[in-house]
Amino acid sequence: MTSPLRLGVAGLGTVGCGLVRLLRQNAEQLADSTNRPIELAAVSARSRKDRGVDLGNAVWFDDAVKMAVDPGIDVFVELIGGDAGVAKEAVEAALRAGKHVVTANKALLARHGTDLAKLSEKTNVSLNFEAAVAGGIPVIKTLRESLCGNQIRRVYGILNGTCNFILTRMQQDKRSFAEALKEAQALGYAEADPTFDVGGFDTAHKLAILTSLAFGTRVAVDQMHIEGIESITQEDIESADDLDYRIKLLGVALLTESGIEQRVHPAMVPKDSAIAEVSGVTNAVAIDGDFVGNLLLAGAGAGSHATASSVASDIIDIARGGRAPAFGVPAGKLKPYKRAKLGQHQGAYYVRLNVFDRPGALAKIAGRMGEREVSLESIVQRRPPDAQVGIAAKPKPGSDTPVVMITHETTEQAIRGALEAIYKDGTVSEKPQMIRIEEL
Repeated sequence: MTSPLRLGVAGLGTVGCGLVRLLRQNAEQLADSTNRPIELAAVSARSRKDRGVDLGNAVWFDDAVKMAVDPGIDVFVELIGGDAGVAKEAVEAALRAGKHVVTANKALLARHGTDLAKLSEKTNVSLNFEAAVAGGIPVIKTLRESLCGNQIRRVYGILNGTCNFILTRMQQDKRSFAEALKEAQALGYAEADPTFDVGGFDTAHKLAILTSLAFGTRVAVDQMHIEGIESITQEDIESADDLDYRIKLLGVALLTESGIEQRVHPAMVPKDSAIAEVSGVTNAVAIDGDFVGNLLLAGAGAGSHATASSVASDIIDIARGGRAPAFGVPAGKLKPYKRAKLGQHQGAYYVRLNVFDRPGALAKIAGRMGEREVSLESIVQRRPPDAQVGIAAKPKPGSDTPVVMITHETTEQAIRGALEAIYKDGTVSEKPQMIRIEEL
């Protein structure tokens, strides 16, 4: 058996402690599978408090950057987080010093992935990040290695467990967004400030990484349309159910003739689709390839054990001597990202309007749709939220009534233009709700 692979782990939070436990518990199995021991040689964290894990004889570093270049480690494992500051400095320092890097830092990769890949190739070391996307689901390896013989046409999925938990609770328990969010926070699934999750930004970082791997482009998180789930109401959930759909926050990357569509937004997906059945904090990633066809990978998208498992898989690859380009092809061959215009996206849309009970209001709305050649498949006047079950809804003059419309296939530009005109006309009491219908 060869000499140990010496790890320096920066960050002893949930994932860091999970990794330490995995290294201790499965030490013999790891050594047998790699033909060399894997040793926790050094650690670094913000404080030296007891975290309930056995650090053995690991050397403590108060400064993660110093640990990153220390000759006593072979692999720098970055579990600090953030796209700047000490995490970025330490990863760059490790790569320059010829240390392999394993990271779970999606924000760092989404902002600086291309430059870090170039640096890793310059010093001939690995930059591995399986844990950065979808927790324990091996989607990075799948795209970078298993499917490298395919032309990928589309990657999409549920990439944020917090949002999926909230939407699941809204659907199953008929809770409001605020109530479901409060429960997610109480269970530790959502932060005190949940904006990064519910605003779609966490999903966007992960999607940017998948897009680069799938299409061989430079990472371009700033070239993306992003919507969160804050505007989803119980009315939308119920309407989706009536129409045989479920609402999910999706990250979608699609190869088109004009460029790449890269978007994050709530979407209505058919109830009978596999992704509609993904509930709670579970993640799922679907991949369409020209030879492999359609794949769906689902599982734990976060958590101590699942994420530590992915970190360990990257460490094992290094221990075995394998090294693949970070984004599937050499960094110098990553193509510039060419963004397709989202306004040209073709699809059907769900629209909810709170229409004032005035003569001619619906006719005016239909006229605005017609002006932009938006054809309507159906129009349904729903029962007002405060109406009693079993009693016919009779809106008071001047009050508003929920109206749901489903369009035929049209462009994003057309439907947005029509809704903007409708809002300016004053026929609705609030901004229209629009959700894309993804037939998958």
